[in-house]
Amino acid sequence: MPEVTIKDIARICGVGVSTVSRAINNHPDIRPETRQQIQRVIEQYGYIPNNSARNLKRTESNGVAVLVRGITNPLFNSIIKVLDIELKKHRMTMILQQVDYEEDEVAVALELTKEKRLKGIIFLGFNYYHPEGELDKIKVPFVLGTVGAICGDENCTLYSHVAVDDLQESYRMTNYLIRKGHRDIAILSAEEKDSSVGKLRLAGYLKALEDNGISPNTHLIIPFSDIGEPYSMTNGYAATQKLLKSGQAFSAVYATSDMMAVGAYRAIREAGLKIPEDISVAGFDGVEIGDYLQPKLTTMLQPVEEIGETIFRQLYDLMNGDCGNKNLLFQGELLEKESVRELVHI
Repeated sequence: MPEVTIKDIARICGVGVSTVSRAINNHPDIRPETRQQIQRVIEQYGYIPNNSARNLKRTESNGVAVLVRGITNPLFNSIIKVLDIELKKHRMTMILQQVDYEEDEVAVALELTKEKRLKGIIFLGFNYYHPEGELDKIKVPFVLGTVGAICGDENCTLYSHVAVDDLQESYRMTNYLIRKGHRDIAILSAEEKDSSVGKLRLAGYLKALEDNGISPNTHLIIPFSDIGEPYSMTNGYAATQKLLKSGQAFSAVYATSDMMAVGAYRAIREAGLKIPEDISVAGFDGVEIGDYLQPKLTTMLQPVEEIGETIFRQLYDLMNGDCGNKNLLFQGELLEKESVRELVHI
């Protein structure tokens, strides 16, 4: 969509260009209702006022904004390193922006485009569902990294995605635990209403149970608490404590991030139980910390370098006029370590 001009704003509002200019510059000689109407249209179309645009043109930028929801996640840190290398190769500058979990990343992106003349935007940890047309307000090329299209969403093919196949790889991890003899498998994940990777990983878990003739036990689906970041050690610890106190029987815990698995380890040990003798634990992501746990964590490794490089290539193609939006999903690698034991059923 072409960049909106002050003439477009004036035409939409049914006023003159000078009236729009006075509204933008807070001149007193304009009716409040007209000012409010103009402001609404400016926000709706993501218009950058002329004075800001002039300043941006004076300092043409080669910056690419990387908006990260969950910046403490080691997985994102690894992808950011890959992106930084690729951007430097192409003489671009990374503008790293943290997005809090309660923030709207699209609003943050729109604000950044007003402040800086960006070449593109990369989203990491994206909250997929936004009001219809919201993403269309972003006037620079962008790629949604680390989140695949949610099946059934009518907009899933409209934008470029690069991610591990969260649903399929979560299915594989759950199926692996079932093959090891586990049937009472608890999952530390998001609620079904979640609109991030949590929804896909939970769906993969449920599908694996179904395909193996196991009825899901809702008491073994432990959603995030509101303590700290969703996929953090803190949340993994709190969720596992809740699970242990529930009295529900289970032989394995599937944490949908390795950092949650770290928290689960602590809660299990504090309860006087051993891993994997009493409870098996599996994670997801394949971050380095898993190899420093005792026992080493069985996990699903995400191909971080390939994902990071592909995110950049997607964005680079978009910046150079290739508008073929793609949904690229990668396979993970199931790393069988020491935290899952095989059950023998008599």
